[in-house]
Amino acid sequence: MVADLEDSLEEESLGAAARPQDSERLRLDALRQDDLTDIVFLANNRRIATMVASMPHPFTVADGRNLIAAAATRTVNRAKFAIRMRSTGRFIGEIGYGQLDEDGPMHLGYWIGEPFWGQGYATEAAQAMIDHVFSTTRIERLTGAARVTNPASRRVLVKCGFQFVDQGMIVSRGAGGPVSVDRFALDRSTWCALKRWGQMSCLVSA
Repeated sequence: MVADLEDSLEEESLGAAARPQDSERLRLDALRQDDLTDIVFLANNRRIATMVASMPHPFTVADGRNLIAAAATRTVNRAKFAIRMRSTGRFIGEIGYGQLDEDGPMHLGYWIGEPFWGQGYATEAAQAMIDHVFSTTRIERLTGAARVTNPASRRVLVKCGFQFVDQGMIVSRGAGGPVSVDRFALDRSTWCALKRWGQMSCLVSA
């Protein structure tokens, strides 16, 4: 993507500010101050922190406040959302997209609190987030990564249409250094094909 297009996307009036559509069981929306207790309780877990790039461990109340503040500002190039139970509004995790590096590709990231593992919530949230990105922005490609020791996260990406690209290293703050990951990517064209098979539109909203 050329620089002038990137600049114009940053200046757009928040096509990404609209939240993703609700899924069957989940709602993705803004992180709130009243989520702080749940955020700290769920995020202060080494089993989560060592599987993602930027989460510290231990995860403190100050870290939770910083997370809420950082998620308050969204652009079409960067956004973070709370993952909530649609029925109760309870916070169970976080999902978003943005660039890990200044000139890097758009990266999908997510985590789910351990009490909610194994119930398909990560896949459901990721599918809603991917649909939101490709239907409301001009982003042409999303990347994802899963630690080689995290087959569950790998399955989430594959179920959402991501294709394996290669193996590499990322720095995990929670793990305290570089970790080995499998890298994946999903292009708009592949997403459109999947949507067509499902009889759904793949056009970018005006």
